[in-house]
Amino acid sequence: MIDFRSVFFLIGILLSGIAATMLVPLFVELFIYKTDQWQGFAAAIFICGFVGSALALANRPQGKIVLGMREAFLMTSLSWIASSVFAGLPFYCSDLGFSFVNSCFESVSALTTTGGTIMVNLDTSPKGILLWRALLQWLGGTGIIVMAMTILPTLRIGGMQLFRSEFSDRSEKILPRVSQIASAILVTYVVFTLVCAFLLYFAGMSTFDAICYAMATISTGGLSTHDSSISFFNSPLIEMILIVFMVIGGHIQAGSATRSKFSLKT
Repeated sequence: MIDFRSVFFLIGILLSGIAATMLVPLFVELFIYKTDQWQGFAAAIFICGFVGSALALANRPQGKIVLGMREAFLMTSLSWIASSVFAGLPFYCSDLGFSFVNSCFESVSALTTTGGTIMVNLDTSPKGILLWRALLQWLGGTGIIVMAMTILPTLRIGGMQLFRSEFSDRSEKILPRVSQIASAILVTYVVFTLVCAFLLYFAGMSTFDAICYAMATISTGGLSTHDSSISFFNSPLIEMILIVFMVIGGHIQAGSATRSKFSLKT
């Protein structure tokens, strides 16, 4: 029998984390650019945070959570669906005039690092929305499940089953604990993102563009902050930096899958 309480508890934790991440673009709009767009993020944070907290509190299990194969598969599927729907709320609550379906499309495209978009007039779009889109593709770059591996051990949850539900191949471990694998991937991911952002800034990008492009490049999502994309900057140096870090980002993605496959044998 599937332990639905544990699954819904973890979904609640995930949604609460997404709501907390929305605080970043909210603060950008409220304190840096000082526009009214923060209100859309505030509404999205309230909805996402309320649902997430309610699920977590109502389904909090007693003792240690152990995820079986059925729970892991259900958790994996529901986590992507829930994150895609609720991550689309800032688009829906903004002044962009997006329908709910279009909002979900934009969030799914970013989270899956597909690179497709229905947004137009990016040069005049709210900075908070552009930053949120960059954050989503950055979060999706390593996979929500992989990122969760660094959180689940602190909740006393066994995470090996989640890797099995994301990857089907089996081989031998290269590290003794799943959390070590996830931590190594994430540290590498964060370090290269920061290095890319600094190089882009010193190459002539604004701080905002450097951060957004660094996240888009390392995640291999490719979503831009300008309608003319990289040609907006007309800089061979910036293009070379992006090319190098796109290759690095591709290797990180491949390395994430390979390490996860190595971790599957118990």
